[in-house]
Amino acid sequence: MAQTVNVNFRMDADLKKSMEQTCSDLGMSMSTAFTIFAKKVSREKRIPFEISADPFYSESNIRYLERKKREIDEGRAHIAEHNLIEADD
Repeated sequence: MAQTVNVNFRMDADLKKSMEQTCSDLGMSMSTAFTIFAKKVSREKRIPFEISADPFYSESNIRYLERKKREIDEGRAHIAEHNLIEADD
């Protein structure tokens, strides 16, 4: 059997609690879940899921939203009703 080692890293407390519950619901420990993840990364030489940035949270969009909020708060915003545009499926 291969020698085991400890791996330590920081995680938000709420995220840890949520993950522990999810792992428990799946009948495994967090250690088992991370081991599965590590084996898949090692075997495939990639992160086994898509990672992308949500453009909503980009710095430029956050600045835009903060500016618009200030304009609304100061009564300077020009707000107009518009029709919802449906996306093509």
